[in-house]
Amino acid sequence: ELVTMSGVSSGAQGGSVARALLKDPAFAVRAVTRDTTKPAAVELAGLGAQLVKVDLASQAEVEAALKGVYGTFLVTNFWEHFDKSKEVQQGKMVADLAKKLGLKHVVYSGLENVNRITGGKLTVLHFDGKGEVEEYFRTISVPMTSVRLPFYFENFISFFKPTKTGPDTYSVGLPMGDVPMDGMSVADLGPVVLSILKSREEFVGKDIGLSADRLTVVQYSEVMTRCLGKTFTDGKVQWSCRIRVFTKRLWLVFIGFYITEDLQGNLLPLTEEGNPHRGFGNPHSQLQLSSLFRTSNQTSE
Repeated sequence: ELVTMSGVSSGAQGGSVARALLKDPAFAVRAVTRDTTKPAAVELAGLGAQLVKVDLASQAEVEAALKGVYGTFLVTNFWEHFDKSKEVQQGKMVADLAKKLGLKHVVYSGLENVNRITGGKLTVLHFDGKGEVEEYFRTISVPMTSVRLPFYFENFISFFKPTKTGPDTYSVGLPMGDVPMDGMSVADLGPVVLSILKSREEFVGKDIGLSADRLTVVQYSEVMTRCLGKTFTDGKVQWSCRIRVFTKRLWLVFIGFYITEDLQGNLLPLTEEGNPHRGFGNPHSQLQLSSLFRTSNQTSE
């Protein structure tokens, strides 16, 4: 079956899913990107993906990319433009085209609509927009599964790199206080989406919350200390008024990330010892978290 992928240029979600599908003979991949010359896109072409230059702002280009496919994996990127209305517009456009073209299965990288859940008390734009898109897919009866990702482990080597505080000592600066935070490696998303696409009847219409570990900042620090041989501690981000509001919002955001009963029923074997798709069981995910640091060498100096 031919499946269209978005978000491949970043090499994150779309790249992870494309690589997983390219390893399975049941699927062929059409990877859409605005820049077919980017390294991540070129890498996927080398693995067998069909590259198509598409701007999500162009309905004609998106429709052409979706013609003749079985399904699609869709990522809408709020952080590209910081505009919730634009993200919702793009998501709804893909939903309308999926309905028009008769796609059999859409897997959407969604999130909870925090504003609706809290009765308007909180607004989290990059969540709320995806939540509205999820709701629209269901309103127009497109066969869709939503996968809701938690905090990426990869964020520890990018946006939330521990800060060096002394010889072999580092501070982990996450504004979560003592609230446990779900996490996983985005590299593990591919096998999840592959399993969902191969089990359409089981997953259409469902929201799948993903999590490999649910740890406090102290516990994440302990994992890094144990595996890396250096000392990592909770940076205990200052509780200014602004940070207090930010932390409350993060708590409301991440409370919804969990392994649902449906996901456990279909993907629990991924936690078994020796399975190559590590990251879903606690011991595996802790090893993977530490390996990110070993291979990246990007801890802040």
